[in-house]
Amino acid sequence: MALVRFNQYPGLTDFFEALEKNFFNNPEEKYQGDVPAVNIKEENDKYVLEMAAPGMSKKDFHISLEENVLTISSEKKEEKEEKQDNYTRREFFYNSFSRSFTLPENVDVENIKADYKNGILTLTIPKKEEAKVTREIKVS
Repeated sequence: MALVRFNQYPGLTDFFEALEKNFFNNPEEKYQGDVPAVNIKEENDKYVLEMAAPGMSKKDFHISLEENVLTISSEKKEEKEEKQDNYTRREFFYNSFSRSFTLPENVDVENIKADYKNGILTLTIPKKEEAKVTREIKVS
């Protein structure tokens, strides 16, 4: 007979696991934070990278390319302060992320284009035209 582990309070267990992961920095599970989801699709002449980043503006993104590594990062800070007669309320908002992708050798790095619409950052990464070497070889 096999022993089966029974958890009478699964919701409570999930709560404590999330608490441990987020606040006590459990070394067994490295918490990555909130990073936007990315879809990458390959077409005949290009790669298309789509990143879901709602609530941001074009100026919030920083896109760089160094040694065939494409890095998309963002940092957004907001501060609100409200003063009344007998109290002051201050709110801070800070959000940042960074994602890096190693590009294949067949990419035309000079013609990469980025567009941000409706909460989706779209990068179009064209492929290089492959040099087709064709010649006739005579047999001697």
